[in-house]
Amino acid sequence: MELTSPPDYRNDTVLPLPLGVRADAWAVDAACSGNPGKMEYRGIDLATGQQVFRFGPVHGTNNIGEFLAIVHALALQQKQGICKAIYSDSYNAILWVNKKQCKTKLERNAQTEPLYQIIERAEFWLRTHVYHNPIIKWETAQWGEIPADFGRK
Repeated sequence: MELTSPPDYRNDTVLPLPLGVRADAWAVDAACSGNPGKMEYRGIDLATGQQVFRFGPVHGTNNIGEFLAIVHALALQQKQGICKAIYSDSYNAILWVNKKQCKTKLERNAQTEPLYQIIERAEFWLRTHVYHNPIIKWETAQWGEIPADFGRK
């Protein structure tokens, strides 16, 4: 991701964020080579531009990665005692998090079993924890690529 200086009116971030985007937030995104294929995800702090977590690659799908990225952000923030908004460009992942269930159609087999164990752990976390973080849909058409994007399109 190429970073340019933010405009003068944005003193809350090092990133060139649109005015409507909170800088006191994290952005998450996933990438997958093939579907299914090698999947990974990460989270970026929008105030600093720093990567706060990264996972993978593992065999999976993009939607699973988007779901796990949101849950990872929620759990990590709770562990660190912070509560920031989380931006995701995946409508499906936000819906799955709200329903506390990853509704993937990925075949469960020996290759995908390790990922299914992580999905079950994420679903369990969602069912057993209360969080107050706003999960906000990143509007790619309006704002451009999410800052956590892997830039492989």
